[in-house]
Amino acid sequence: MARRLRPVGLDFITSAQVRQVFAAGIAAEPPAVYQALAADTEGWTAWYRAVVSARPTDGGREIGLMGGVRFTETVLAAEQDERYVYRVDETNVPGVDALAEEWRITPLSSGGTRVQWTFAADAPASVRVLLRYARPGLGHAFRDAVHTLDRRLTTMRSTA
Repeated sequence: MARRLRPVGLDFITSAQVRQVFAAGIAAEPPAVYQALAADTEGWTAWYRAVVSARPTDGGREIGLMGGVRFTETVLAAEQDERYVYRVDETNVPGVDALAEEWRITPLSSGGTRVQWTFAADAPASVRVLLRYARPGLGHAFRDAVHTLDRRLTTMRSTA
């Protein structure tokens, strides 16, 4: 059954009890990366392996992950070629009180894009410990996703 999480704003990205930040440089340019993150919701299933379903809703998205995890999200910020932020409003995951994610996009001086993902959550102490132990897996999933996205965007650019 879906659980409602505490609604949070943009300030939660910096004030959450658990903040995990990951970054990687890729060859794709910021406009293409932003488009993939913020506009091509259904496309997430092609580059983020854990995402098995993704569809836009009025003001947000519905996301399905492997293992039956479901999220209903609200977009908090969509700043062209710079940042995409959303919070989770409902989920079937127990134990989390509030959850938001931020994707920052920064052009690299050598060309390409630095992609930074912040996973922010509030949860009881026992769940915070589990989230900290999950850090290596989240980091691996992030790196795999952005490198797959980079290959996808490069292929799309070369066939256009």
